[in-house]
Amino acid sequence: MSDTNEAKQCLEQSLDFFSSDLFNDVQLAGIFADSKTFADAYPKFSWSEIFADYQKNQTCKGFDLSDFVQQHFVIPETILLSNDTDKGSVKSYIESLWPKLERQPDKLDLCSLLPLSHPYIVPGGRFREIYYWDSYFTALGLNESGRQDIIRSMILNFIDLQDTLGCIPNGNRSYYNSRSQPPVLGLMVEMYLQNIDTLQTKVRRQFLEHCVQGLDKEYQFWMHDKEQLVGTTKAIKRVVKMPNGVCLNRYWDDSVEPRPESYREDIEAAENIAAAKRPAFYRNIRAACESGWDFSSRWLANQDDLSTIQTTHIVPIDLNCLLYKLETLLSQFYTELLESELSSKFAAYAQIRKDAINQYLWDEQGGFYHDFDFIQGQKTTIQSLAACLPLFCQIASHQQAEHIADKLENSFLMEGGLVTTLNDTAQQWDAPNGWAPLQYFAVVGLMNYGFAPLSVTIMNRWMTTVEQQFITDNNMMEKYNVQHSQRVAQGGEYEVQHGFGWTNGVSLAFYQLLDADTYSN
Repeated sequence: MSDTNEAKQCLEQSLDFFSSDLFNDVQLAGIFADSKTFADAYPKFSWSEIFADYQKNQTCKGFDLSDFVQQHFVIPETILLSNDTDKGSVKSYIESLWPKLERQPDKLDLCSLLPLSHPYIVPGGRFREIYYWDSYFTALGLNESGRQDIIRSMILNFIDLQDTLGCIPNGNRSYYNSRSQPPVLGLMVEMYLQNIDTLQTKVRRQFLEHCVQGLDKEYQFWMHDKEQLVGTTKAIKRVVKMPNGVCLNRYWDDSVEPRPESYREDIEAAENIAAAKRPAFYRNIRAACESGWDFSSRWLANQDDLSTIQTTHIVPIDLNCLLYKLETLLSQFYTELLESELSSKFAAYAQIRKDAINQYLWDEQGGFYHDFDFIQGQKTTIQSLAACLPLFCQIASHQQAEHIADKLENSFLMEGGLVTTLNDTAQQWDAPNGWAPLQYFAVVGLMNYGFAPLSVTIMNRWMTTVEQQFITDNNMMEKYNVQHSQRVAQGGEYEVQHGFGWTNGVSLAFYQLLDADTYSN
């Protein structure tokens, strides 16, 4: 990032903006349909000038809040993809999109954007900044496009952000500074190293040493304060002590305030919640955002009622599988760096986590992985595609994988691909929606265990949905309705977005797996 001290100063100033009367008043006035718009606005003057002007003028006769905002801020626009993209096929369209979604190094500014020192790719639509777990799936496509330079740049950006903030944030906005997302940096590093054969040994080692420092820091972030789990204390921050004393992890956020980017939406959602319980509600909302699954019946006590969200009660399958993968990668990377003691330590951590995942998250009777509610001391009843992560990370036995494959084929597989959960709700990470990242986790997981025909069926159905939607409106979508593939996906806090980083990336990866020559428009 830019100078760390200056970056931290800008971060503090933008956080002051989010706690100001001006921010509260503008968001609750509903001047913008999407709360994220004002959270991303650029101030035309210093914060102190703007706050002083607001205090001076807000009570004056004829004061107009909307006019004040227009006079003092530059309002960001949604990323609209221009008409000069190549619409001949999905593949050519994606290739022509990369330059439009690419951003060059940022300048330090007073807005909420956290400046990055290297080029990066944004998802598109309302998402005008880099996103953490999105970037791994975007990188799959960049890799197919020969853009390993951007993959390397995004890895370095994430490590820079972590050095400044103490975590890899949800995205490079100051309002994301208190939470991360599913830990995929190790997967990006693994991909980059596997596909760069021309790296000289010395250059590779230097890059790997830098990455391993970052990966170790990320691991410490997820395990922070683990040593304080003593006595009857079951959880602290992102660490949960299971009944046998082994630690697994959960999603979390230290903040108990409404999200700036969804300020009005959060306050309205909390209207019928007792004031004393609202901080917990806001924390659970934020923790669900850290999961990337915002929102899903996975996190709800009542699948039809967002106010019952309890994300911090849940030990999730996917998070713990990805942390297992991080532990195994750190072990492998330390071996390459001739750090045998550290390699052995992380290999032992991985084995302990693998055993705990299979002990507490595997349902032998149902033949499926479930999240675990550690407050209730039992597995949740929700069946979701998070159960594919033990296959993707190769934690499951072959017998377990057979059960999961059967469930995917007989319950989750729809005309347009895999549905996210078996619950049809108003939340976007439930039925009838499907998401590119989860299709990819499932496909690779099934391939890891030899279920190639099913994985090909999933890819074919998903890509048919993507291509049919592309023919209809010449866009790549953030999510798709896989139960009724002719309909546009619904649910969530905003309209389905166009662009779209991870759909582009997974599509190119699937073309490669399916043989693009036989699967072109």
